Amino acid sequence: MNRQETVLRRLRSVTIVAGAFVITTATLPLLVLAALLLDLLRLAVGHRRLVAVRLTVIGWVYLAAECAGIFALGVVWCITGGGRRRRSLLSGTYAIQRWWAGLLFRTIQTMFGLRFEVEGSEALAPGPLLVFMRHASIIDNLLPSALITSPHGIKLRYVLKRELLSDPALDIAGSRLPNYFVDRKVGGAAEVAAVGELGMNLASDEGVLIYPEGTRFTPGRRERVLARLDGDPEVLARARSLAAVLPPRPGGPLALLDAHPPSDVVIAAHVGLDGFSHLRNILAGGLVGSTVRVRFQRFPIEDIPPDRAGRVAWLYDRWEEVDAWIQST
Repeated sequence: MNRQETVLRRLRSVTIVAGAFVITTATLPLLVLAALLLDLLRLAVGHRRLVAVRLTVIGWVYLAAECAGIFALGVVWCITGGGRRRRSLLSGTYAIQRWWAGLLFRTIQTMFGLRFEVEGSEALAPGPLLVFMRHASIIDNLLPSALITSPHGIKLRYVLKRELLSDPALDIAGSRLPNYFVDRKVGGAAEVAAVGELGMNLASDEGVLIYPEGTRFTPGRRERVLARLDGDPEVLARARSLAAVLPPRPGGPLALLDAHPPSDVVIAAHVGLDGFSHLRNILAGGLVGSTVRVRFQRFPIEDIPPDRAGRVAWLYDRWEEVDAWIQST
């Protein structure tokens, strides 16, 4: 992607977000009132939770955080001499990223009254490490910063889908830091190799975060993914046995396992955020006051098979364990 395309994309996305923030702020009392009336109507027909008001507040905080983040990123760029003082630029950008993700995480946690139970957090330090995380929600991309980076000081490099570049704060910060935005329409060896490069030369306070499933789990997606699978009959049978997760895509994870020096792997499973997969699920209200359980398990690189077939089998072993844990929780 050339510089002109990047500038035009950011001008468009920043203008949209800033405009939405100004309009939303100016009309916030009316929006809250309208959301409250909607919630009361929903209560009258059997819904038990005030969800629309919560979503209105979260939406405003998101827009405010976007605008504040964009401004702060601009300030950091200016005071580092247009980014010429690279170390200071990265340090400032990491700090803004932690603040942005932390604010959104705390807002969602507070507004929905979510309780978090975390198991295995001692596995998250020291680095370097590769974090393979389950993907089931539009907000579980906030979990790594809230549960790994902030409490343990592990600076994560993210494997993200290119569509997220439409978020201007994420676009600017994410492109400055050593992340990779995967073009899922292109795919192929070049994309896999670029993901693998993120795992190179990780320091003791660094790691890479990837979602091996590639997209959020839903029952419908599971059926579509299974319908497209081909290859080894044994692997296909294992993929079809998974009920609560999508089959892992081995390309990116295996490329990271090949990186040098090698890093331990942390499998990050969670259950309880599945209701955040789509807006209609959120409006159903089942998430209010719910408990989110997160489990981290660390596997030394020495215990992971060195060959491709062995590593694919190992990855499926881990995902079958995640699947069983979700269904038993």
